[in-house]
Amino acid sequence: MKTLGRYFLFLGNLFRNREKFRVYVKLVLDECIDIGINSVFIVSIISTFLGAVTCVQTADNLFNPFVPTYIISLIVRDSTILEFAPTITCVVLSGKVGSHIAGGLGTMRITEQIDALEVMGINSVSYLVLPKILAAVFMFPMLVVLAGFLSIMGGYLAGVFTGVISPEDYIKGLRYDFRTFNIPFALIKSLVFAFLITSISSFKGYFTQGGALEVGQASTAAVTNSCIAVLIADYLLAQLLLL
Repeated sequence: MKTLGRYFLFLGNLFRNREKFRVYVKLVLDECIDIGINSVFIVSIISTFLGAVTCVQTADNLFNPFVPTYIISLIVRDSTILEFAPTITCVVLSGKVGSHIAGGLGTMRITEQIDALEVMGINSVSYLVLPKILAAVFMFPMLVVLAGFLSIMGGYLAGVFTGVISPEDYIKGLRYDFRTFNIPFALIKSLVFAFLITSISSFKGYFTQGGALEVGQASTAAVTNSCIAVLIADYLLAQLLLL
């Protein structure tokens, strides 16, 4: 409970004694590059192969002749939009982005750079952490959309080239009984996950004490706690928004 209370106080400091708007513009753009652009490659690789594997394994299990083949792409579509694109992508990003944020802030803490900002009268929480959260909230939905597209495309390529499904059946399955709310639901999840990953990782890095060993431990704790928070939030959002 003590740690949870410090976390909420930490979040409260984000909006206290903020800098001028123009100061945050450059900071947010820099963080967008670090958090979003630099994560495109890993997101692209993982999502493409997830879609391909899902398509091939689904086709291998649907050997019943009474089951139409377009069900394969329907399963790829729904599993991608509901889980693979938002949840798996953000779990991967919690490892890449979360460890980067925690390690960077932890290093600044042990080298007394954060203390120097406080001495100059700058709210270090707002100056260092708020741009990261804003950038993540802006970039994560874009990465999730990219992951969803590439996952479905990967399933299409794997299914067509291996001959388990025709292009026409794959497109038919993508269109069949489509629930439009699934896309806003995935984007809502990405926004929540973005906030959780960046805020938890920043919290762990900001309060690092000790030396280089403790920075590594803070990065590990940031990734672990972020993953747990993402999975808990995933269940809660599904319970609240889908049922």
